[in-house]
Amino acid sequence: MQEIGIIMNGVTGRMGTNQHLIRSICSIREEGGVELPGGERVLPDPILVGRNERKLQRLSEEHGVDRYAADPDLETVLDGDDEIYFDSQITSRRADCVRRAIEAGKDVYCEKPLAGDLETARAVAETAEASDSKHGIVQDKLWLPGVMKLQRLIDQGFFGDILSVRVEFGYWVFTGHNQPAQRPSWNYRAEDGGGIVDDMYSHWSYVLENLFGEIEAVRSHEVTHIDERVDEDGEPYEATADDAAYAIMELEDDVVAQLNSSWTTRVNRDDLLEIQVDGTEGSAVAGLRDCKSQHHANTPKPEWNPDTPKEHDFTEDWETVPNNREFENAFKTQWKEFVRHVVADEPFPWDFTAGARGVQLTEAAHLSHEEGRRVELSELD
Repeated sequence: MQEIGIIMNGVTGRMGTNQHLIRSICSIREEGGVELPGGERVLPDPILVGRNERKLQRLSEEHGVDRYAADPDLETVLDGDDEIYFDSQITSRRADCVRRAIEAGKDVYCEKPLAGDLETARAVAETAEASDSKHGIVQDKLWLPGVMKLQRLIDQGFFGDILSVRVEFGYWVFTGHNQPAQRPSWNYRAEDGGGIVDDMYSHWSYVLENLFGEIEAVRSHEVTHIDERVDEDGEPYEATADDAAYAIMELEDDVVAQLNSSWTTRVNRDDLLEIQVDGTEGSAVAGLRDCKSQHHANTPKPEWNPDTPKEHDFTEDWETVPNNREFENAFKTQWKEFVRHVVADEPFPWDFTAGARGVQLTEAAHLSHEEGRRVELSELD
């Protein structure tokens, strides 16, 4: 058994604590580490880093982590022997810390988005490419069970020629007036990096790119439907960031994707995320965990007649795609992939250039909204 030191910066945040520390690193430690191709195992040895020493101490004690440091600016922690630097801070702090970790010779893994603007994201990616550091960006939704089942159907040619993709994502986030909000208040302040476009379009970038092909153009419309919310201290504040966005994206091979992202919608579908794919030979709808499909041979032949009661239940015409395997937490799965990449040099295509493409789509969407037009995406070097 060998150990690998991991600097986890920003781990006191919601995603850093729940998905990366508890459900990924702690879970990997509990099961005896990451198995390498030759059968050996490597055990993560994290040091928790952030701004609030009290929170870090509490996390350390609750989850059996021996090391922590209130050192968000990395004045001391980069001097040690830890091999991996991980960043899940707010976006505005990420690029500088990632650069410093690269300069210190660390392999770097970080949350998306890579940076707040494309110029900075490209500069970080170029710095990483010019160094000896291995680098990766979180693209967790690729390992959701529903998305992996969808990928299986694509790989097996189930759809024939893929025609279109429709993504429905979102739920009602309470404003804080009558019930506490289930998302942090900074998400709704543009000046703090909030907004659903900045939060979700990096996800849509890698989901569409990995499953269906590169995004060639985007039309996007952003809305702030609710302009006042209540923060964590019970104080009202002006919501300046978009809480919903509606987009049409053109992919390679003439595939069209429609995407609705909203924190102001009430759910009337099977899951908080649904991806429908329609092709010449079949269709499928994937959620977070489940996926259902309908082959061309099993497609009903509806006729439009609004003057008679609906007698056919269209939901019964779909078949459930079986699991055929066990699925782990998506964040944990990618953590294992990155550790194997660092220790055993296994391939890891989800690098900082992929992260920069997510920022590129976000910027293009903002420009499309501001100028009311279709924006083409150029290929990143």
